[in-house]
Amino acid sequence: MSRSDPADTDWPAFERFRAALAELYPLTHAALELELIAGHSMLFRWRGASDASPTVLMAHYDVVAASAEGWTHPPFDAVTVGDGADRVIWGRGTLDDKGALVAIMEAVEAQIDAGFTPAHDIYLSFGHDEETGGSGAVAAVETLRARGIRPGLVLDEGGAIVRGVLPGLNRPSAMIGVSEKGITHLTLSVEQQGGHASTPPRMTATLRLARAITRLHARPFRGGINPAIAEMLRTVGAHSSGPLSVVFRHPTLFRPLLLAALGRMSDETNALVRTTAAVTQLSGSMAHNALAERAVAIVNVRVAVGSSVAEMVRHVRRAIHDPLVQIGVQDASEPSPVSPMRGAEWQSIVDAIAAIDAEVLATPYVQTGASDSRRFTAICDAVYRFTPFEMTAEQRATLHAANERMLVATWVRGIGFYRHLIAAR
Repeated sequence: MSRSDPADTDWPAFERFRAALAELYPLTHAALELELIAGHSMLFRWRGASDASPTVLMAHYDVVAASAEGWTHPPFDAVTVGDGADRVIWGRGTLDDKGALVAIMEAVEAQIDAGFTPAHDIYLSFGHDEETGGSGAVAAVETLRARGIRPGLVLDEGGAIVRGVLPGLNRPSAMIGVSEKGITHLTLSVEQQGGHASTPPRMTATLRLARAITRLHARPFRGGINPAIAEMLRTVGAHSSGPLSVVFRHPTLFRPLLLAALGRMSDETNALVRTTAAVTQLSGSMAHNALAERAVAIVNVRVAVGSSVAEMVRHVRRAIHDPLVQIGVQDASEPSPVSPMRGAEWQSIVDAIAAIDAEVLATPYVQTGASDSRRFTAICDAVYRFTPFEMTAEQRATLHAANERMLVATWVRGIGFYRHLIAAR
């Protein structure tokens, strides 16, 4: 597990994981050059016939915390349960993101065993702290930049193969993230004189903070159809049936209707078209009978593609409308540039998806969560976010939650995806 404070991290566990990889994938460790970046992130180089326009396959091996409470099987036992097609891998990191990391290693090991040499260099960049900020990815980018390396393609975790993403589409769709929303943490704080809770003033610090939170919740951010979402809708509309298929095919013409529909359809579709803000932490008084002298809320904000951190802060300030509520901005990150939705790099991912399941419809989308890949946009124009695993809505809900799991058959198909992509690069 990664921790915000590196001093609290169990670094020997990270070392054991790297040692296990070396034992399980001896051909990869013999054929590829490995260096540790920022102390714990792994950067492999697989030399190809050319060092121009290399490919970077990414994953991270840190995970968020988990306790045994609420889990059917202990989160760190990595057990498999069931038989045949119903066999399931249980454990923290199965979907986010060790499953992808080990699938990449399996694919590389198999290709080396088959005598394959890539046409261009392939790098494997495995971060150690994606869940707490991604300093490993930052250092990996700086390492490559210092060596004059500009990748032609970067692929990291992101969208998955899903069903029922939009009404009228009766086939699975591979959601390939061509951009991702920015991420910023806001602190809303109120400071005022404390005192005994038996004689509270009309407006306490906590009440003022609560009012600010409810005002922000009551004024959602304005929605928008950015180019990536417009292309997603056109792609889905071309393969859908029903009355909405016409609307999807003409996102500019039906923009108001689409914004209303996507805003109500699900939490996922709502997050695709607007900046979102969620209060994740609250703090107040240190005693049950003392008024808070300082009340603080931490707001996790995901900034929509087409917007900016500055525009988001202006909206928050107007929505709260209280000069006594201080707004602090932390860890500000702008939305990522939109990668090409056509061309050789895009097509290599689409072809690899088709190789494992010809029924799947590949479509661009905007990733609502942050990933290490956003760091690589500084040195690569074609950065994509896609995990080649089919995930149900129930499985997606286990990300950062209890009972994270995946079918073994799903994981095996994911290995096939990476093998095809490696062969094409």
